Amino acid sequence: MATHKSAEKRDRQNKKHRTRNVADKSAIKTKIKMVIANVDSKNKETSINALKAVIPALDKAAVKGLIHKKNASRKISRLTKKVNAL
Repeated sequence: MATHKSAEKRDRQNKKHRTRNVADKSAIKTKIKMVIANVDSKNKETSINALKAVIPALDKAAVKGLIHKKNASRKISRLTKKVNAL
């Protein structure tokens, strides 16, 4: 357990950041699943709309350092390919 005042503050910040990061990652995963579900059900319009929602979310997560930049790029590329295949 932290004993210094600065270490205690860092511990509080880490907990706050972790809960935010977990929520953001979960939201991104949900959006990705929505795109895949729409592609599987062959809904082109809803797939495009879902893709338009997930691309900025992935870019923002990459900028924040939540996921790696190339990881975000790879996910965007693969999802775009699936939507365009419709």
